[in-house]
Amino acid sequence: MAESRQGPIGWYEPFERAILEFDNLKISRSLAKVVGSDKFALTIDRAFSRVVHHCATTRDETWISPEIEAAYAELHHIGFAHSLEVWQDQELVGGLYGVSINGAFFGESMFHCRRDASKAALVYLVEHLKSRGFLLLDCQYINSHMESLGASVISREAYQERLAQALAASVSFLDSSPRLHFDSQQSR
Repeated sequence: MAESRQGPIGWYEPFERAILEFDNLKISRSLAKVVGSDKFALTIDRAFSRVVHHCATTRDETWISPEIEAAYAELHHIGFAHSLEVWQDQELVGGLYGVSINGAFFGESMFHCRRDASKAALVYLVEHLKSRGFLLLDCQYINSHMESLGASVISREAYQERLAQALAASVSFLDSSPRLHFDSQQSR
């Protein structure tokens, strides 16, 4: 990640990792109403670059630099990065994006222009990942927003074990998504 929109890019491995166990997703009554209604339309990979750009520019501070945007565009082009878009009246009002490798999805960022739009994207993501047989939803760092939705922190060691299991899973985000072969002994 970059230090800022214009800052240098670095590689980080936190001592603790935030994940969202699928069954721990907290959906408030009001959010359940929104998700169950036709308020939003949800799509996958229809506006990837726009989602990433919104994530990079709708906040005062961001780790998503133009170089990071370009790198994720390339990951999307080769089939590893995906977005979920939330639409209202044919306008992009929220979404999220991340990287998918076998049974692991690494959530990178989300945005919203309308109330509950990014939360709706997360609910849909969790449903999608469960239906595809995914084992891990990596949220990277914990923040109050993700914690309120059910994310929790695990140790680096526990994370590495979960990651090895997820990378060994033979599933994909979409039928056309690439799968990689990982030697579980090698990834430890």
